[in-house]
Amino acid sequence: MSRRRDLEDHLHALRDISGILRAMKNLALMETQKLTRFLGTQRRVVESIEAAAADFFTFYPEAARRLGKGKPVFLVIGSERGFCGDYNERLLEGVERHIQERSQQSPLLIVVGRKLTVKLEQDPRVKATLPGPAVAEEVTTALINLMETLRDLQTSQEPGIHLEFTIVHQSAATEGGRIHVHEPMRSSGHQSVGFPYPPILNLNPLTFAKDLIDQHLFSLLYEVFYSSLMAENLRRFQHMDQAIQRLEKDMGELVLRSNSLRQEEITEEIEVIMLSAEALKRES
Repeated sequence: MSRRRDLEDHLHALRDISGILRAMKNLALMETQKLTRFLGTQRRVVESIEAAAADFFTFYPEAARRLGKGKPVFLVIGSERGFCGDYNERLLEGVERHIQERSQQSPLLIVVGRKLTVKLEQDPRVKATLPGPAVAEEVTTALINLMETLRDLQTSQEPGIHLEFTIVHQSAATEGGRIHVHEPMRSSGHQSVGFPYPPILNLNPLTFAKDLIDQHLFSLLYEVFYSSLMAENLRRFQHMDQAIQRLEKDMGELVLRSNSLRQEEITEEIEVIMLSAEALKRES
């Protein structure tokens, strides 16, 4: 009897855990649906800025040359919450691989996301760590904090040295957990667009180029945060789904064992009844 009661207590606990996991799974699914709308809109904003940049740099290539190479800074966007499997581990592997393949000098790292920050606490390359957004509504706050950190980092540099950013994150559009890398204005800003006349500017081209790059970075970071948060929630959804399937399998096995023990108890009760009946017959 006590064995079956222990099994039923354990089964009750697993059902409670399963209910919690299902709630987390549903929340992750709702978040991905919300982020899908935000991400599409933000992608169009970034594409319009990149089209304007392509037009500008076609007619003012000297502005890009005068900006020159800067000090490399990697913005690494990880997860704020857990329960998303090896999300951050894969991201770190991709970051190290990209640094080895592309960077000629050791870059500075700015890490976003508490779960990723824990894994880089002892890394000397890390110049700042920031909490990331847990839901879409927190993206603006996280982005403002990041831009303030970037402004402080730029101010701390020697005069004439600017920062050259590489943004690394996981994207819902990539397969197999591969990372997504953005290099603002280094890949999209120098393509010829074929317009016959240069754009009319009210600013000095170099000043306009700096402001354009800042605006592109700000808009791109919005897209990156949405994309990273969506990838995190998709990974969490998959992780929760797998955990629920394992729990259901375990609960099924526990139900079978509990039923088997109950059958043994019923058999024992019948035997006791039959023995009692036989004893009463003998006494009578």
